[in-house]
Amino acid sequence: LFDLLSDLTNYIHLFPKDKIDNWSATKESCIFKIKGLAEVGLKIVASTPNTIICIDSHGKTPFKFTLNFYLEKVSENQTNVAYVFEANINPFMKMMAEKPLTQFFNEIIVNLKSNY
Repeated sequence: LFDLLSDLTNYIHLFPKDKIDNWSATKESCIFKIKGLAEVGLKIVASTPNTIICIDSHGKTPFKFTLNFYLEKVSENQTNVAYVFEANINPFMKMMAEKPLTQFFNEIIVNLKSNY
């Protein structure tokens, strides 16, 4: 699971396909548009194998953010994953973005659970 999450080219399989446009990615960074919101860029800035992946906003995002995935191996075939999304966002933008972003991240977790 660490290998999957530490290569941003794989995220196209995790993101809700009906909510993404203009996808472009390398192993370390990606850029895409979330339909109805804005263009978003991600860049891996740090990682510790099988423990954590730290991602920062990248490019012309409407606000700065971090997204960290925390991994905990439970058994040979099971890993627990938690994520923390922190954004520097003004109250007006928060009202507009909170619900779509929550749905977006929830769909990522559903895709992780059902496919990996």
